[in-house]
Amino acid sequence: MASRPMVHRPVILIVGGGYVGLYTALRLQKRLSRGRAEVIVVDPQPHMTYQPFLPEAAAGSVEPRHVVVPLRRTLPRCRVITGAVTSLSHADRRARIAPIQGEEFEVSYDVLVMAAGSVARTLPIPGLAEHGVGFKNVGEAIYLRNHVLARLDAASSTDDPAVRARALTFVFVGGGYAGVEAFAELEDMARYAVERYYPRLSVGDMHWVLVEATGRILPEVDLDMAAWTVRQLAARDMDVRLNTRLESVSGDCTVRLSDGTELPSDTLVWTAGTKPNPMLARTDLPLDDRGRVQCEATLQVAGVADAWAAGDLAAVPDLTKDDPGATTAPNAQHAVRQAKRLADNVVAVLRGDEPTPYEHAYAGSVASLGLHKGVAQVYGVKLKGWPAWAMHRTYHVSRVPTFNRKARVVADWTLASVFRREVISLGQLQDPRREFVSAANTGRTGQLPPPQDAQREVGRAESA
Repeated sequence: MASRPMVHRPVILIVGGGYVGLYTALRLQKRLSRGRAEVIVVDPQPHMTYQPFLPEAAAGSVEPRHVVVPLRRTLPRCRVITGAVTSLSHADRRARIAPIQGEEFEVSYDVLVMAAGSVARTLPIPGLAEHGVGFKNVGEAIYLRNHVLARLDAASSTDDPAVRARALTFVFVGGGYAGVEAFAELEDMARYAVERYYPRLSVGDMHWVLVEATGRILPEVDLDMAAWTVRQLAARDMDVRLNTRLESVSGDCTVRLSDGTELPSDTLVWTAGTKPNPMLARTDLPLDDRGRVQCEATLQVAGVADAWAAGDLAAVPDLTKDDPGATTAPNAQHAVRQAKRLADNVVAVLRGDEPTPYEHAYAGSVASLGLHKGVAQVYGVKLKGWPAWAMHRTYHVSRVPTFNRKARVVADWTLASVFRREVISLGQLQDPRREFVSAANTGRTGQLPPPQDAQREVGRAESA
């Protein structure tokens, strides 16, 4: 539905500060004269995460702070609200927001940009919620880095074969780009650490398992490239299980697979896909059968005035394909380009002009498989090994927002090429109050609690 040009100073509400939200706001800052409109960006986090760099952040190749872009610093002409949109009535042009602290409140707006992105798509698998960890944000990346290194410390510090086997078994579920990159980068880091700093361990003691429900990994590239990647992982003694599903995780962290395998493991990483943000169900926007916002090719919400959407949660027609029902893939490549087109279209409509349809042919994909190792397929050109790894880094450093972040990432890579890799676990980050709680309880009782009791005290204190 076409929108009418607004004569007053409109309020543009951007729900989400990820790829679409940040790039849309950046573009609006640039294209709109000061005072032409008020732009409000709402996101539960005060930063945007550049997710393609999460595997390298987990492996220590990039400083974790450098893969996030602070919203307030980057968007000085926007109002940034750190909170979550809990419900939205576009018919009334009102959104209800729950800030990180304080009471919920409502915001009125004129133009809506729905960019709340996606969340991990999980299944009702027994034990998954209790023992699994995702890989969508920088906190999870830091946690996994510390956790993997802590498992190496635990295995090296015991003679119990059962404890050692459990500590050195790492299970990843999901063979898409996110899963394969996290799987390969963390194994590469652990291999480096074991070979240099753990004389009581050998690389052969580790068991890295990738579980994929379909018959292939990396659906974004051709089958021959996916098969080559499996062979490269297998050459590193990494266990890739195709046509296999996670069945359950027991209380003692035994992972059971559909092929009958049981794997005692302290590490279970879930990267098996995403789904549109479930908050869409609490809006009056039209959704398709997959829970995505129905959009026109112009990125306008279908049949709704003054509402726009893009990215993972939007069903945007793919004009580059002959299939009239085809929609663009939920990836960063489309999200960044859609955000820029969306912002330009919003500006055009505010000026009384017609919006332009979004059209972009998928360029391909690049992935890192560890230091100096990668796979890429870009515009039909297939690259393997070091050239693919170099293209991966070149492409993503060109896409990470702001010159500040580009320079910091390049500096990280430069220093990493000169000095040895940092392979130290900062486990206190996961449980910063444990030592203090233990000391406090010791002072109260006069006795030092056993480690397991100290851990229970921490849990009680954190839940209180």
